[in-house]
Amino acid sequence: MNWRGTLAEGIGTFAFFFIGAGAICTNAMTGGQVGPVGIALAHGLALAIMISAFGAVSGGHFNPAVSIAMAVVGRLSAAQTVLYVIAQLIGAVIAGFVLRLVFAEAFPAAVSGAPHLGTPGLAPAVSFGSGILIEAILTFFLLLAIFGTAVDPRAPRIGGFGIGLTVAFDILMGGPLTGAAMNPARTFGPALASGFFDNHLVYWVGPIVGAIVAAVIYETFIMEKKREA
Repeated sequence: MNWRGTLAEGIGTFAFFFIGAGAICTNAMTGGQVGPVGIALAHGLALAIMISAFGAVSGGHFNPAVSIAMAVVGRLSAAQTVLYVIAQLIGAVIAGFVLRLVFAEAFPAAVSGAPHLGTPGLAPAVSFGSGILIEAILTFFLLLAIFGTAVDPRAPRIGGFGIGLTVAFDILMGGPLTGAAMNPARTFGPALASGFFDNHLVYWVGPIVGAIVAAVIYETFIMEKKREA
């Protein structure tokens, strides 16, 4: 078992969500001073730095959908996947409750109001099914970036920044529609801390399906196979 990697997944997930969801809370508290671009960059930069810091230790997943997809294509054992997902959910929950501690007194609406501690939610015009589709497509792009910049031996060595920028551009498009979570833990942590679980299943089904489809396509059709001698 990779216990160092498991710890890294918990710490990295906490940092990613504390900054990303925290930016949403700060944006609400300041009347929009962070803005959608700032929120996208907060998520993207936080993820890029955490992947660069911990990628060599754990692979830098910080996302149950990523870990499950890696397991499906044989790049992570079932036991390690379970440990990673547990660590990611714990990191997410700690981030959610620390954000509650930070904002509950200074800005109570961040907990009980529309931000709900940065918990993603569907726009009024977006149905449950459309939400799943959007989250699946956004996560599909994320997994392509992960494989193309980190997993593939031919990948350019750019740290986590290709992956972080993918999260940023996904949020710029999908943020107003679904919150662009691309990550079940990203929704679960602040949802548990705020009590906001509306359409919660969207953020498990969509990301996991999108991640698995992308991983299988890349592994099967794009990854260069080793030739037999």
